[in-house]
Amino acid sequence: MSLTPPIVMIFAASDPTGGAGLQADLMTVSSMGCHGVTVVTGLTVQDTAGVEDFLPIDPDYVDDQARTVLEDMPVAAFKIGVLGSVETVAIVAEIVSDYPDIPLVLDPVLTSGRGDSFADEEVLAAIRELLIPQTTIITPNSLEARRLAAAADDGDDNAENLALETCAARLIQWGCEFVLITGTHENTTEVINSLYTEAGSTQSETETVIECVRSDSWQRLPESYHGSGCTLASALAALLANGLDMPEAVREAQEYTWQALASGFRPGMGQHLPDRFFWARELQESNTDAMLKKSDEASS
Repeated sequence: MSLTPPIVMIFAASDPTGGAGLQADLMTVSSMGCHGVTVVTGLTVQDTAGVEDFLPIDPDYVDDQARTVLEDMPVAAFKIGVLGSVETVAIVAEIVSDYPDIPLVLDPVLTSGRGDSFADEEVLAAIRELLIPQTTIITPNSLEARRLAAAADDGDDNAENLALETCAARLIQWGCEFVLITGTHENTTEVINSLYTEAGSTQSETETVIECVRSDSWQRLPESYHGSGCTLASALAALLANGLDMPEAVREAQEYTWQALASGFRPGMGQHLPDRFFWARELQESNTDAMLKKSDEASS
């Protein structure tokens, strides 16, 4: 009898291109040895260039999808992407609160790659209040981190210039255990991704003191990609479901994502898509080369 692979429950919207959203998450967790179960939070009309329309799913239907599966299957990790409405944020927060021991990876998708909005200020407030306190690790890019962490008295200009360490400290202060901020949008030669958590011991009673657990630098690739954040967060959820500890899971998830991006392809007229099965194609090419070599040796 075969063993059941770890199960990852994915809350996200559907992306018909397969570049991001539920489809991307499923490909990623499958590629990393997990079984993905899905809760559809919204439907999109989009291509590789951008999102044309978004239809949120009724929150009660989101609740029914998740609880029906959770009553049937043991889930090893949650991955949360686009939720789309305050009501859905509240429903999902209530669902995951019943499973406090299951790792929760929050990918705060606030806009599409083109800048199409998935979250207004009310949705942002609900994420801060209801989801972040339950989150094991949140994976914002630098733009998302600044928008999420912006305080009312920061002002728009100040919020755009918030130090990433300040953003991480605020997210951790609000209850998130780990913060992985990706540096794709920063003006650096290489992409620098940093993992933060609360410092083990502090002298401050009023301020959250954080430490950088690890900082990884990656070659900056020349193309623009659709679904890179989904890939990273889903890979991380799969690795946590497989039992890796956080620093190791973060490193492995970055490695997988960079390889998927480096092997990416451009099927349409917009952005490139990550190749989440790059390893399978490499294996196929290796097997083909070996077969050709054997054929040449047999004929000589």
